[in-house]
Amino acid sequence: MKINVIIIDKKGKDQLYVPLIEHYRKIAKPFARVEVIELFDKEITKAQEISADAAQRAYGKAMEKYLSGGYHIALDPSSKEVDSFEFANLLKDRGVVNFYIGGAYGFERDFLSKCDKAVSFGKITLSHKLVKVVLLEQIFRGLSINNNHPYHK
Repeated sequence: MKINVIIIDKKGKDQLYVPLIEHYRKIAKPFARVEVIELFDKEITKAQEISADAAQRAYGKAMEKYLSGGYHIALDPSSKEVDSFEFANLLKDRGVVNFYIGGAYGFERDFLSKCDKAVSFGKITLSHKLVKVVLLEQIFRGLSINNNHPYHK
């Protein structure tokens, strides 16, 4: 199984969470290959200075090339909240799963409609860097549930 976490984020800018990200990628290896793909370019920078709508369009445009093949799940705070077992079911029996984390302004409806599913981790606001760590932990937890690994207990 292959899992991609595609995020609007500046590469290597903040090293605080890197050890945790690498930890979860490493312990998930028996179950899946987990890749983190960070996207940020001049178009996104420029769009964020214009408006929230422009930023959302820029995020969608940057991520659009990843929408071919696999099962696509966007993280969106206004979507349905899932518990760990529902989350695990999203991973079950899939070859490739792509998770999308938007930038500061989230995703436009058009991008969300191109995904197979959109889920929320709750109503609180988290930085997208912290959401990346939370998502990786939930990926490992979901893989553990699906593979009867004791981590979840």
